[in-house]
Amino acid sequence: MEKNLTIDFVSDVSCPWCAIGLASLQQALARVNGAISAQSTFQPVELNPNMAPEGEDTTEHLAKKYGSTPEQAAAIKETIRARGAELGFTFNLDKRSRIYNTFDAHRLLHWAQMEGADKQLALKNALLKAYCTDGEDPSNHAVLVRAAQAAW
Repeated sequence: MEKNLTIDFVSDVSCPWCAIGLASLQQALARVNGAISAQSTFQPVELNPNMAPEGEDTTEHLAKKYGSTPEQAAAIKETIRARGAELGFTFNLDKRSRIYNTFDAHRLLHWAQMEGADKQLALKNALLKAYCTDGEDPSNHAVLVRAAQAAW
């Protein structure tokens, strides 16, 4: 007998660990397909709600926020890249040199949820790819439009 599961996934599109968590969750759900029917919805959390419109250099931001040295930041980037590769998610963290405000990306995800869980998941994946793989600015409306088009 198939069991139903509702998952509220709380994350930000500028968080590489959130991308890893989502890829891990999707793989786990694929393994139990048929035994568990899961529906995920994405709840917003802005890791940097007061971020200036032009964003901030990633290394400087991590140093300020967590006290990370450049060497520690490089080691963490490699850990993220390797874990992503294991999951089939490509991180190009050298392209992701800035951290941006993600408020409008979360607004778009909310709209996508009203269109259906599959649309919201597709948009979430498109936004994570735009930022973590392609190094695009998730506060830029042209980027948001392209992500929405990719999800549809």
